[in-house]
Amino acid sequence: MKRVPSPAKQIRQPSFLNGERAEPVEIWKARKFIQEHSDEELSLTKVSKFVNISANHLSEKFKQVTGVNFVDYVARQRIEKAHVLLLDVDLRVSEIAFAIGFQSLSQFNRVFKKWSGKSPTQYRATQAKHHRQ
Repeated sequence: MKRVPSPAKQIRQPSFLNGERAEPVEIWKARKFIQEHSDEELSLTKVSKFVNISANHLSEKFKQVTGVNFVDYVARQRIEKAHVLLLDVDLRVSEIAFAIGFQSLSQFNRVFKKWSGKSPTQYRATQAKHHRQ
């Protein structure tokens, strides 16, 4: 059974009004920056400097627009990458953890389980089983 994040943790997709993006440009830039740099050390301060607004303003606006806080958003981006990398059985879980931007294996395991409902090893085993069928 696949665990779906609670509604409070689901990331909202930006809505469109009259064919134009309703998402504020600084949030769009921040999300793009996070996507492109999620394998690096990321902080709210680093991203706020990139989009040229205060960290507090970015934090508030980010949660308002996406529905999740900055830390959860970054974690979710990394876990989505991990899901793909875990399909490669030649990669060790620790290699994946560091490659996607986690500072420790225990942090990766904890965050992965929070978002996926399983440990990375359990997830890999489940996926391998589905692919064999």
